[in-house]
Parts: sequence; C-alpha cells; structure tokens
Amino acid sequence: MLNEPRIHIQVQSTYVESQSEPEQQRFVFAYTISIHNLGHSPVQLISRYWRITNSDGHRTEVQGEGVVGKQPVILPGTDYRYSSGTILETPLGTMEGHYEMRDHDGRPFRVAIPVFRLAIPTLIN
Repeated sequence: MLNEPRIHIQVQSTYVESQSEPEQQRFVFAYTISIHNLGHSPVQLISRYWRITNSDGHRTEVQGEGVVGKQPVILPGTDYRYSSGTILETPLGTMEGHYEMRDHDGRPFRVAIPVFRLAIPTLIN
C-alpha cells in the first residue's frame, strides 16, 4: 500500500520504588508511550493489547478499548503521549503488544509495540 499509515512508537519505563513492596513480591513500574504519526493523514487508536512477562516466565495478557480511557485521533506530524503502569511479582520483566488503529478512511490496521524491559535500577548494568 502506498498510503500505508506510518506510526512510530517510543517507550520509556521507570521503577516506582515508593509504591513497590519487594518483600511482598510487588514491583510497580510506570511507562510513558509516545505514538508518532509520521504519515500524511490522521489515524485513530481504537484498542490495545499487552503481553506482560515476568522473569519467572509468567505471562499476563491485557486488552481493551483505547488507552487511559481515550481513543485519540493523532493528526499527521503530531504525537500522542500517555503514561500508565503495571505491577510485576519479580524485579525484572518485559512488555510488548500492539495497537489496533483506523486510518482516515476507517480501514483498520495494527501497529506493533516493540518489547521493552521493566527492571529495578540495581538490575540494569
């Protein structure tokens, strides 16, 4: 497709020590995602899917409409940024997934969210 929407995803994750309880196997992570529309037409984010894996190999799948209660329209040359979080039972894990989106003609398409690491700072070299 020549007019395929071009979307770029950037993720930044942080450990939230103040909300974590390591002795209870509760490790809280926050992440901020920037969705950049590099195309020439608006797109709308419809739903999300996440696969969260802790360092023991336990996987959790999360899916739902929009992100943080919204289904934003992202205009060409702009980005949409939001923050959210997750809780792991281990101090290390990963997240990955995808967004279901619609182009300006209402055609659905999928954008992969590349795997990113969730780790407490003392584990990062």
